[in-house]
Amino acid sequence: MAITTTQMNMERQIPLRLLTPLATLIVTGFSAGQSALARDVAPSARAVPQLPEVSVIGTREDHTLQHLQSPVLSGALGTRSKLETPFSSTVIISADIKERQVNKLGDVFMTDASVSDNSAAYGAWANYLTVRGLPLDWQNSFRIDGKPFMSYATTLPYEQFERVDLLKGATGFMYGFGSPGGLVNYVTKKPTNGPVRDVTVGYQSKNLWHESVDLGGRTGDNDRFGYRLNATHQEGTLYNNSTLNRNSVSLALDARLTDRLTWDFQSIYQDIKASDTEPTIYTGLLTGHNLPSAVRNDNGRLVGDGTHFNNAFRFYSTGLKYKISPDWTLSTSYSQSSTQTRRNEEVVQFTDELGNYNDIRSDYGEAYQFNFWQAMLQGRVQTGAIQHDIVAGASQQSQKNDYAGNGFYQQIGTGTLSMQNTNTYQSVGTIHSLGMFRGAEIAQKAIFASDTVQLSDRWSILGGLRYTNYDQKAFGPGGAQTSSYNKNGVLTPTAALMYKLMPQTMAYASYIESLEQGSSVGSRYANHGAQLDPIKSRQYEIGIKSVQERLAATAALFRVERKTEYPNVANEIVQDGLSVYQGAEVGASMRLGSYWDIGGEVMLLNATYEKGADNIGNRVVGAPKVVATTQVSYRVPQIPGLKLMANAKYTSSTMLRPSNDVEMDSYAVFNVGASYETTVNGYDTTLRLAAHNITNQRYWTYQYADYIKASDPRSISLTATAQF
Repeated sequence: MAITTTQMNMERQIPLRLLTPLATLIVTGFSAGQSALARDVAPSARAVPQLPEVSVIGTREDHTLQHLQSPVLSGALGTRSKLETPFSSTVIISADIKERQVNKLGDVFMTDASVSDNSAAYGAWANYLTVRGLPLDWQNSFRIDGKPFMSYATTLPYEQFERVDLLKGATGFMYGFGSPGGLVNYVTKKPTNGPVRDVTVGYQSKNLWHESVDLGGRTGDNDRFGYRLNATHQEGTLYNNSTLNRNSVSLALDARLTDRLTWDFQSIYQDIKASDTEPTIYTGLLTGHNLPSAVRNDNGRLVGDGTHFNNAFRFYSTGLKYKISPDWTLSTSYSQSSTQTRRNEEVVQFTDELGNYNDIRSDYGEAYQFNFWQAMLQGRVQTGAIQHDIVAGASQQSQKNDYAGNGFYQQIGTGTLSMQNTNTYQSVGTIHSLGMFRGAEIAQKAIFASDTVQLSDRWSILGGLRYTNYDQKAFGPGGAQTSSYNKNGVLTPTAALMYKLMPQTMAYASYIESLEQGSSVGSRYANHGAQLDPIKSRQYEIGIKSVQERLAATAALFRVERKTEYPNVANEIVQDGLSVYQGAEVGASMRLGSYWDIGGEVMLLNATYEKGADNIGNRVVGAPKVVATTQVSYRVPQIPGLKLMANAKYTSSTMLRPSNDVEMDSYAVFNVGASYETTVNGYDTTLRLAAHNITNQRYWTYQYADYIKASDPRSISLTATAQF
């Protein structure tokens, strides 16, 4: 008799911890009955009982908070578990997103000590993060199912994703051009084998309401066709008195065309309209060495009348996967994504530490588009006693950036933090009246290959190489080309050595390089419109990961060397010198008894400018020395279904400028929440509560060199989800 276990990602299947004892009991009882019968039969007539193979299908319960056994889509490395990836990573599953009631990307990674939150919920700063002190590149550091999209000013519908992965550090081999800080990959919800019928309604202070639906399942002969539909509507007033109207729909389809060939399709459609949005705060004109006293983003002292923000996002992807043999798979996919943003934005320019400022209006528009194609071959081959896991492929990516030629950027008045902002500016018209022009075209063509060699049960090595042809051009409003950069044969290698101390414990040492796109210099700088050259970085990392029944832990030491890009004394963005980021990350989580889950992480970072004409020895901007997080949850035994949660994050002081003459204070944020699973009129129902910044702290957060953000005030979110 053999009992085999097949793990499937089906949330509504019976857990293995219940199925396994049940299957064992049935099989044991059946065997006992056969033994009793055999005692009554003559020895010559006895037959050895042969039972059919029993397959038990279910979901392995993850008792830890770090999700080390979750898959991580690693580009040219294929899909591996977080435990088996020789680089640091973070996985945030949909259950985490629902419990935390996230509003912005920083909320998603609240419990990750390597991530500093520079994001805003709605506006141009929607997806700004620093990872290990390095800013993510909003042009190349964000993916949906491994496919590129322009993240600038786009807050995605978090409730419509199965999970969000963060690959920390350089990802040049895995995904091509991108920041050495890391890469965020959103994984869409896919069709399920069992039916999904979820409806959610929710409320967020001040008076913001939302409704969403999640429908999925399979149909046709032998369940050949699968579907997953998510839709969300959100409308009302936010805690800072801004208004929001958001509508988003995502659809995923698949078809099992044959027993070897499958087809898939994903799409996301979202429109966001917001008014009275929070401003951009610029400190480049600040005199003295101190910021004004911090305020919360909940009053009118920073926002005048007439501001608004509209963003339209579209994403489409389709692909085929063919199972050549049990060990080899060939896949190909194509995607297109586009964003169009129209914004009348307030730019507050602090002039002194008393809180006086120049009030600037930026009436602007921009549009971006990605087209991406990739083909990949994955398989396994045995050469003697050595096993090779091989990934090889090719990709082609084109990017188009359109900017407003007739945008408005001027001072409309002055203000102070001690008084209401009464300045008003109305928009000049639609995005088309702004004189949109093609500002940049960027193309990448690449081939890549990697081989993970299993030398023994414990030792393995990884080698990979990406070969990229890169071309970028910048254009002026009249269509004339203003700059270009072209380089063929750009090599980005990776290598890693891995050793399994135990079956669920891996130590590793890895090296990887990356090349990131140079900045498109914004209108606030003297060299506005320049397209800077790509920046090369190198990363070294050693670490260990372990997951046991009730305990998970990770630790890593890293060093990243990156060419420096910063504004100089002439207010020009320049590339000069070298920034070095060295640090350590340690994290652990465990289940205590039957009711408690606790976890925590800490990052220690030393980031300095080590070469160049300016700022040698200074701390790198936006890189805190210490970030620490903790989280705890408690299942209340007296009230079955009730779970209480809390988390906190501490960020130490951060330098605002490369000159280090302005230092931002440290701060801590505390959140609490609760969920209650019950039955209402025969339907499984989950009620959730989340409270952010429960102490209502005032603090400034770093966004970019010379840019800061006011802290979000205390807010409350309530949701109810029913399954039909």
